[in-house]
Amino acid sequence: MHATSGSNAPSHGAHGTATPLAARGSRPLTGRARMPGDKSISHRALLLSLLAVGRSEIEGLLEGEDVLATLRACRALGAVAERAGEGRYRINGTGLGTLLQPSEALDFGNAGTGTRLTMGVVAGHAIDARFDGDASLRRRPMRRVLDPLLRMGAEIVESEDGRLPLTLHGAREPLPIVFESPVASAQVKSAVLLCGLAAPGITTVIEKEATRDHTERMLRHFGAGVSVTKHGAHGLRIELKGRPELSPQKVVVPGDPSSAAFPLVAALLVRGSDLVLEGVLANPLRTGLFDTLREMGADIEEVARREAGGETVVDLRVRGSALKGVDVPPERAPSMIDEYPILAVAASFAEGETRMRGLGELRVKESDRLAAIADGLRVNGVECEVAGDDLIVQGRSRAKGGGMVATHMDHRIAMSFLVMGLASEKPVTVDDSSFVATSFPGFAELMNTLGADIAA
Repeated sequence: MHATSGSNAPSHGAHGTATPLAARGSRPLTGRARMPGDKSISHRALLLSLLAVGRSEIEGLLEGEDVLATLRACRALGAVAERAGEGRYRINGTGLGTLLQPSEALDFGNAGTGTRLTMGVVAGHAIDARFDGDASLRRRPMRRVLDPLLRMGAEIVESEDGRLPLTLHGAREPLPIVFESPVASAQVKSAVLLCGLAAPGITTVIEKEATRDHTERMLRHFGAGVSVTKHGAHGLRIELKGRPELSPQKVVVPGDPSSAAFPLVAALLVRGSDLVLEGVLANPLRTGLFDTLREMGADIEEVARREAGGETVVDLRVRGSALKGVDVPPERAPSMIDEYPILAVAASFAEGETRMRGLGELRVKESDRLAAIADGLRVNGVECEVAGDDLIVQGRSRAKGGGMVATHMDHRIAMSFLVMGLASEKPVTVDDSSFVATSFPGFAELMNTLGADIAA
């Protein structure tokens, strides 16, 4: 069962009026479901296809609004892309060093990943590109990405406080650098590596905490030389040899574990559920949520494990489970940074206290996610506390619900609290679901086919 959007490519128009949705007590969730393609890998597959000479083929591309914004940017930078079916695209790349100067601003909507990775690509080419996005994206900080790109020779032509809208002038001769990232961010690392493709010599990124490694894997898949060694207790040193010959490739995008998190947690919370999620990415740097839920007592079984496109993929069988509170260590955050909203919902139904440590990065996501999570929990009768960068949730076997959640234009907040409503005593309503399509088009429809009750 797929979350799809019809036979034509989905619309990428601006969001209109708010679309509230409510979730009510659900019957057991059963059946099989295939998740939308992984968003992180989809962005990277498009950008590496742009930089390779010749035709790459992508299957399973996430056709959500965020990824489609990156697709439009690739076209504006010179790629010729055609849709060959649901999630299937043929991309003819221009090649490294030969990007076209876009004639109009690159509008990324709500796509923070697409924006920051494309900045890395543009920074390595002697072109000007104007980056823009919606109101939420304009509030998000870009300086952490821009600072190393400026060291590599790029210039900011026009910007206010390093936020969108801004115009970036790429370097004519990018400089390889050694960059020690002050924050655990795969986006910052990836932007530096993508710029480093166009630089002579070795570009090095040092991470104190290892972050998702899809860029390194994808670079190797397209023919770049990348070495990764351990650095300290939890970190990595990544070295990229610049100016490689990138060859067009076939990329099969696995199911997004961040999207799978929502039906997975719903199946854990709704008693009697027995659900199989097919083809989910099981990269060890992305499975922190699954590890945490198992510690809480979740019945999550791997029924198939295989390799696809350089990544490990699994089918997951999930059954309704009684959960208990746990302490989630801060070093796990990079492997589940997008999953804390849905983990907080799961913690609301767990017996005892769950403490999630080291969540400062959540303050600079699509919204201040830490505050949005806490507000959503409280309005639904869940006791919680934000202590510094920690979130502490006092769980009970069944949350009260009954609240209206402010989503702040954040797709993960919306989906997380809709999942809460499926197992709560009273329905849970979110004030706007329109942004769900950025990462999970067809979310409500898919959930309802599995047994959920989500409707306006």
